[in-house]
Amino acid sequence: MLEAAVDALGGTHREGQATMALAASEAVDKREHLVVQAGTGTGKSLAYLVAAIRHAMAADTTVVVSTATIALQNQLIERDLPRLARALAPMLNREPTFAVLKGRRNYLCRNRLQTAGEEAEDTELFDPRQLSSLGRQVARLHEWAEETTTGDRDELEPGVSDLAWRQVSVGGNECVGARVCPFGQECFAEFAREAAGGVDVVVTNHAMLSIDMQQDFHLLPEHDTIVIDEAHELVDRATSVATETLTERTVSSAAKRAARLVEAGTSERLTECAEGLAMMFTEAPDGRLDQIDDGLAGAVAATRDAASACVTAIGPAPGDMDPDTAGDRRMALAALNEVHDAAVSVLESYDKPLRERTEVVWLTKAPSRPPSLNVAPLTIGGLLRDKLFGDRTVVLTSATLTLGGDFRALAGQWGLGREVTEEAADREARGLSPVPDTGTEGVGEDEDGPHRAEGEPRWRALDVGSPFEHSRRGILYVATHLPQPGRDGPDPAYLDEIAELIQAADGRALCLFSSMRAAQQASEELRERLDHPILCQGEDSTGRLVSRFAEEERSCLFGTLSLWQGVDVPGPSLSLVVVDRIPFPRPDDPLSSARQRSISAHGGNGFLSVAATHAALLLAQGTGRLLRSTEDRGVIAVLDPRLAKARYGGFLRASLPPYWGTSDPEVARSALRRLAAATEPAAAAVG
Repeated sequence: MLEAAVDALGGTHREGQATMALAASEAVDKREHLVVQAGTGTGKSLAYLVAAIRHAMAADTTVVVSTATIALQNQLIERDLPRLARALAPMLNREPTFAVLKGRRNYLCRNRLQTAGEEAEDTELFDPRQLSSLGRQVARLHEWAEETTTGDRDELEPGVSDLAWRQVSVGGNECVGARVCPFGQECFAEFAREAAGGVDVVVTNHAMLSIDMQQDFHLLPEHDTIVIDEAHELVDRATSVATETLTERTVSSAAKRAARLVEAGTSERLTECAEGLAMMFTEAPDGRLDQIDDGLAGAVAATRDAASACVTAIGPAPGDMDPDTAGDRRMALAALNEVHDAAVSVLESYDKPLRERTEVVWLTKAPSRPPSLNVAPLTIGGLLRDKLFGDRTVVLTSATLTLGGDFRALAGQWGLGREVTEEAADREARGLSPVPDTGTEGVGEDEDGPHRAEGEPRWRALDVGSPFEHSRRGILYVATHLPQPGRDGPDPAYLDEIAELIQAADGRALCLFSSMRAAQQASEELRERLDHPILCQGEDSTGRLVSRFAEEERSCLFGTLSLWQGVDVPGPSLSLVVVDRIPFPRPDDPLSSARQRSISAHGGNGFLSVAATHAALLLAQGTGRLLRSTEDRGVIAVLDPRLAKARYGGFLRASLPPYWGTSDPEVARSALRRLAAATEPAAAAVG
């Protein structure tokens, strides 16, 4: 089927793509999980879509495909699936069907639209100019509501602010339900769910998938197979969904909603709790809270009790409630339960001794945002093992899954045990013990250790490689002569190194920094020294900056985290990727530091399992921006000498493709000058 699809689409047959499609089909047939690393250019989306369609139509079921980014989601729905469906239709009984399904908050709510702009919720937090802009945006949303056939926020051009969109949308726990809502027969979210029912392939995102796993009722249609693309993002997205937050704003907002439905004294009590929390947040330290003082604990407990009292006062829903009251009641209960549950989670997290805790609590204080008290699970592997891998076949894929040279680091985070290799399967069939583990000790181990225990999901791993000749097309230059990076912004020697590399490449550089402050400082200083256009993240939307970078060949793009992934600029506009330092998580990051400590306390290598794994993943993603087509060539310059000198450097380098390596700056600059010279005649010919 894949071969026929490739021919119909006018594509090129790729060995890795064919291997992946066959492996995915076999995994689904055997009901066995599959982890596939498929490098850029493999054509992995076509491989897993063919396998998904084959199974869906043969078994008369639905296959769910989950992505991390909107860009890939749109690519699948708007380009890949329509073309593939048309190509496969002649060899199948019918044309395969597909749909996209997002969270309810992504769709305009007609019922909510009726009250948009009427509520004073949170408006005291914004200045008059913002409120005036909000009114204009809401007015435009009213006009758009008369035109749109989907109500999907992603189809609104130009977009609106999150604040404006909140005025016309509701979350799943706020929706009054189609049977009660006066617009239930015109609901965009319900239309999307109906469209997803019974189709062959449903495309969704990791957040929606995580929500579906973590609640009692299912948002996704019934299915027995899931394909997770961009699987390296799954743990972070699932953790984000599982994180609960308390702020003065969420508590006061819940109190305002309750005030419409309960006696004044009951809601005022919750308002007072919001003020008490704000006071305690001011006194509490920023960062991870291993212990909670009596004042903050008392404020959180009072908030829990006040929210519970409001819920009790609202009481059960009467049978003859009008839609407006039903809407007010549902949104109030949603806000109150969110506050109550977060408070309970914070307090219960301290019930166990520090070594036995399964959650981490931290306080976030930032100049641009109000303080927030957060609680998140230390690991997400148990949830994924039970809710994702339990009764479905899962195919996980990405260009970056082997960290330190194997799959165990991410597999451990997903809650998977030991891989079932052919040798291990044969030994199990003969009643023998598993093959002894000889890998890197401590990497990717979950609380059960690296060996596959009874009841753990069975999975196999596959690396189908890449069509790119990394050793011939890319140079990995590690600047071992530079000092170890410090904490006070870019060292002058680093700026000199970046300037020399950019001059050698004649621009064409994507410079990735560990912080926005470092990116801004470097861009400001180098603009005075270079005549190449330097674009810096934050000065325009990321999409527009990337477009300008691709169009203006001699330009450079400086930025931080979001540019490490997803930037796709093939061709002569990008021949140099600069990484200022190994992207370890911040030492004071509450979640990663707590995870490191927990793993170390249980005998594992916390640094290697958490910090080094995080860095390896980002480093592989960031350096992967260089080669985006088989014709691309260039240099990756890592300015952090620890990549070559530190003990963990081997683990990080093993996470990267096999680039040709050097520590000689002149070798790197000479290669860039040759590339720039080769590019000039072609550019002149085009001109």
